[in-house]
Amino acid sequence: MVGGAVRDRLLGQPVKDRDWVVVGATPEQMEALGFLPVGRDFPVFLHPTTKEEYALARTERKTARGYRGFAVHAAPDVTLEQDLARRDLTINAIAIGAHLVPHDGVFDVALDALVDPYQGQRDLANKVLRHVTDAFREDPVRILRLARFSARFTDFQVAPQTLHLMRDMVRHGEVDHLVAERVWQELARGLMEKQPSRMFELLRECGALERLLPEVDRLWGVPQRADYHPEIDTGVHLMMVLDIAAQMQAPLSVRLACLMHDLGKGRTPKDILPRHIGHEQRSLSLLRDLCERLRVPTDCRELAEVVAREHSNIHRSTDLNPAAVMRLLERCDAVRQPQRFGLVLLACECDARGRLGKEQEPYPQRQRLSKCLDAALSVVTEQIAREAQCRGVTGPEIGALIHAARVRAVEASE
Repeated sequence: MVGGAVRDRLLGQPVKDRDWVVVGATPEQMEALGFLPVGRDFPVFLHPTTKEEYALARTERKTARGYRGFAVHAAPDVTLEQDLARRDLTINAIAIGAHLVPHDGVFDVALDALVDPYQGQRDLANKVLRHVTDAFREDPVRILRLARFSARFTDFQVAPQTLHLMRDMVRHGEVDHLVAERVWQELARGLMEKQPSRMFELLRECGALERLLPEVDRLWGVPQRADYHPEIDTGVHLMMVLDIAAQMQAPLSVRLACLMHDLGKGRTPKDILPRHIGHEQRSLSLLRDLCERLRVPTDCRELAEVVAREHSNIHRSTDLNPAAVMRLLERCDAVRQPQRFGLVLLACECDARGRLGKEQEPYPQRQRLSKCLDAALSVVTEQIAREAQCRGVTGPEIGALIHAARVRAVEASE
């Protein structure tokens, strides 16, 4: 057993997916034992009973830029130590023999039979994220993976030599060859970690954020509005918002909306001063381009668009009268998609609380708008339509009658 399962067991965390490496075997031997081949780029098999993944020990040789540019060598003469050498971090390069692992995967951590040629246990004890060998530089996805681990293991620090290596990889253009699907996959997983701000701060520190998400990178150095905390810039505010979303256990779509809702505040080369007025429309345009570039799933993109366009109006909604509230609900398509609107409100609350001194403050806008939406949904539209048709009213006029009834319902609920 290798990789994350061993690491998590040593950290006292639940063991989820177990990965196995097989030394001294051929694909033909594996298939003869009933294992099902599933690997496209290298020999990986599913166990005939448990369906867990078993990979033949292998080495890799860089042949081209990007994370696909590898020649893989899997053969019976590849040793376990050679296989572990190609892994990303020392804490993921520890193995234990299958005969020492019971069915539940909870092996005895006191065993001295761990195979740990790269001192992964030492780095676990010292809480260090360190690359195994210089082969780390051959796969730019590892920069994203390490940043994700930083967001997960919040008390770990990146080894200085590893950070230097990451910066060197960025300078040599390795991250420029990452495919969109893999970037999105790692970013999405990192957003769902315990402290997602650490992922973006590390990507920024090594220079990768500027290459992968320049729209986000430009938010640092842009002051917040004077009525907030002008000493805290927009990039810092963004990190606070993401961590509030994590604390509130928000789903991925909300966390992505939190990441993208203020993109329009970023300073461009033509700007002398940051522009906050009208930033919603600029944010909308930028996030659409970013989502297209990363091929973000539709549900995440659509929620982010609503939040970017309407978050300022939702923040000010306590001052809106019932008619204006109903127009806001309609722009958010809240009547048709009430569940999504609940996520919009959650993202806006994270934004409001992502400021110094505001972390624990209530967000009455969320409660009020939820109540107003419930009132609007209580209107029986079919009855209004039938009565209107009996009077010869059709088309848009029926829609106006329904709108007016919902405004009255909102007014009565307050």
